[in-house]
Order: sequence, then C-alpha cells, then structure tokens
Amino acid sequence: MRRYIIKRLFISIPLLLVISFLTFVLINLSPLDPAEVVLQAQGVPTITEELIAQTKEELGMDQPFIIRYLDWVIACLQLDFGNSYVTEKPVWSLIGPAFVNTFKLTFVSSVVIILMSILLGVICAMNEGKLIDKSVRGFSFFLTAMPSYWLAALMIWYFSVKLDLLPTSGMESYKNYILPVIVIAVSYAGIYFRVVRSSMLSNLNEDYVLYGRACGLTERKITLHILRNSLQVAISIFCMAIPIILGSTVVIENVFAWPGLGSLSVRSILSRDFPIIQAYVLIVAVAFVLFNTISDIINAVMNPKLRNDL
Repeated sequence: MRRYIIKRLFISIPLLLVISFLTFVLINLSPLDPAEVVLQAQGVPTITEELIAQTKEELGMDQPFIIRYLDWVIACLQLDFGNSYVTEKPVWSLIGPAFVNTFKLTFVSSVVIILMSILLGVICAMNEGKLIDKSVRGFSFFLTAMPSYWLAALMIWYFSVKLDLLPTSGMESYKNYILPVIVIAVSYAGIYFRVVRSSMLSNLNEDYVLYGRACGLTERKITLHILRNSLQVAISIFCMAIPIILGSTVVIENVFAWPGLGSLSVRSILSRDFPIIQAYVLIVAVAFVLFNTISDIINAVMNPKLRNDL
C-alpha cells in the first residue's frame, strides 16, 4: 500500500507542474501589459514608457519568460504569490483568510451533500419504481435545474426578508451558514444521490445479496453490505465534490456576501489584480489534483485489486 501511495504522489507532480505552467501562461497571454496595470492600480495620472520600463525592472518583468516562470514556481512553493497590484499587500495575506472562509463553507456543504446523497440514494434504491422513488427523483430534477443564484434569491426573500429568521450576509454565527449551505446542497445532492442509487441497484442483483437472504440475514445487514460496496463507486465522486464546490462558490459567495475566495476573485478580476487571479486559479487546480489523488488512495484501501493497476 505504501508503494502505491508513493507512486500515486509521484504521478501527481508532473500534472501539478503542467497546471502551474498553464496558469502562468494564460495570465501572461492577457493583452494588457502587467506593468501598465500596476501603474493604473496605483493611481498614476500619466503613464509613460519610462515608467512602464521602470516598473517592469522593479517587478522582474523584463526577465525571460522561463526565468520568470521558474522564479514564480519557487516562490509559490513557499506560499509567496507576490504582492497585490491594487493594495500592494502580499497575496497570501489576502487569499489565505479568504481560502479558510471558503473551505469552511465548502466542508460544511460537502458533509451535508454526502449525507443527503447517501440517505436519498438508499431510500430510492430500496423503493425502486415506487411513489417515493419517483417523487424524490422528480423533485431533485426540478431543484437541480434551478439556477443557484435564483434559488439563493428566493431563499433570501422568504427566510430573511419575509420571515426575518436568517441573516443574508457575513459569517458571524452558525445561522450565516444555513442559507448558502442549503443552496449548495440542493444544487449538488440532486446529482450525487443518483450515483448512489444507481450503484446500489446494480449491487442488488449480485449473487452475494441472494446468498445473504438465503442465509437468513436481516434486510438491514444486507442493505449495509450493499451500501458499503456501492460507496466504492461513489467515493471518487464524493471526493471530487469538495474541489468542485470550492471552485464554484463564486456566485453563492457574492450573493450572500461571504468573505471567501469567490468574492475575492471577482473583485480581483474587475480590478485586473493578476497576482491574486493567478493564485486563485492555481489553488483551485491543485485542490482538484489533491482530492483526485486522495480518492484513488481511498479506493485502493477499500479495493486491494486497484493497487496492481498502477
């Protein structure tokens, strides 16, 4: 198992290098001159060629592309993403607290999504074709089709404006989590529970289920065995749900004024704050690779046959 983990980690390194290179290239392909953006952000009234050349020299932008990329990668490994063009503060001092806030929202939402998906998946699978199965699937299709910003607006109007029960912004107490978590959970649980349901239905036709019933096992024990085997398929999807939510909270954070990565990234895009945009894209991409690796390791633990595939 240790060898499998080491090999899986080594495979991730080239992928992370490719991601970092693409992130750096995409930002540098912008038609805007970064030096000119810096001067505009600093409020310089008259931007001359001399000022642009001086700014490039100060920020190392006059170096060859590969040198700038290597310097940036080495700095990123030390969590040094440079300074913001707008505030001139270190990027990590801005993106670090925002990442923590987004991760809190992502973690709580992921736990709710996983629990809802398993619960609804089991209920629908054990009642295949019945009214409850059709009702849950139909209702989930309806909610999943709703745009998240529209659902968020409806929730704010009803629970915050009309009933005055829940806050609409900030993260001061547990009440601030309720509305954004509900919106995120509704958007994703309706997709993931169908994976659990489909996997359980395929396991219901396996020989071990018939054998268990023939041996007199209770339906509760049989259901637990089916669920355990079904989760081997769903575990990868659940692990990837975390980075997906992490990268898709932009709308929700802006609707609920949540001080996270989504809100920070939107402000950075509008102000053309390239260092923060680079750091945001890199962090989300690394999260995808990291959780994909974790899901592979968990699957290998649950199914030893997968260790020979690498």
